[in-house]
Amino acid sequence: MKTSKLKNSVITLILFVLAVAFIIPILIVLMNSFKGKLFISDTPFVFPTSKTFIALENYTSGLEKTGFLKAFGYSLFITVSSVAVIVIFTSMTGWYITRVKTKLTKAMYYLFVFSMIVPFQMVMFTTTKIANMLYLDNPIGIIVIYLGFGSGLSVFMFSGFVKSIPLEIEEAALIDGCSPIQTYFKVVFPVLKPISITVAILNAMWIWNDYLLPSLLIGNDYKTIPLAIQYLKGGYGSIDMGAMMAMLVLAILPIVIFYFACQKHIIKGIAAGAVKG
Repeated sequence: MKTSKLKNSVITLILFVLAVAFIIPILIVLMNSFKGKLFISDTPFVFPTSKTFIALENYTSGLEKTGFLKAFGYSLFITVSSVAVIVIFTSMTGWYITRVKTKLTKAMYYLFVFSMIVPFQMVMFTTTKIANMLYLDNPIGIIVIYLGFGSGLSVFMFSGFVKSIPLEIEEAALIDGCSPIQTYFKVVFPVLKPISITVAILNAMWIWNDYLLPSLLIGNDYKTIPLAIQYLKGGYGSIDMGAMMAMLVLAILPIVIFYFACQKHIIKGIAAGAVKG
């Protein structure tokens, strides 16, 4: 009994320390977004005072300098479209390679799993060159690239979850006259809701915050939020820290809201996908 209580106390302490370690950087960014840029360097870990507080000046300055609203539109379009495409196509793929037992589908599954361990840096130059040749260096084309890089983990998670779905409900739909496509969208896909939300959250956080792939493919023509924030850097290494902190807060806010709105499905989806897989 005492050992169990001690173990629980140690785990609770570790989780508390980890929570604080993750929250503190966000808190620092938030409180510095309301300070004058001269005070951020001198007192970065101090809450704003009557002397350092400048209300929303950093936010208005950042919005004007970065073209944040336009960048927000590009980020929103790319993220929503990419996540929708990833969820639909990888869920169908995961369902197919799980239900159809052939050497080809088994090989496909292991190829998807293998793609998870290939670092992006190994293929980024090849990917960029091919994307340029295929005219994928635009907000629509980059969705195809995100589908490719996001399919490995997504197919793996969907495949594991599909194994937990009774085959009898799909057979009953086929007996009632449903085609395989109708069976998927009317019977299977609704059951995949928990894991679909989990996959959507994981990919949304990655795509929304991604800097490297948009900088390589679409560059300055279609600036997403991470690219737009970089334009707050001036000559000779000068940075408008106040405006940058404010824009970081605005960049973080949408994905945090999305995460908290859907968080109840994450553990359920991951647990089902991992245990059954």
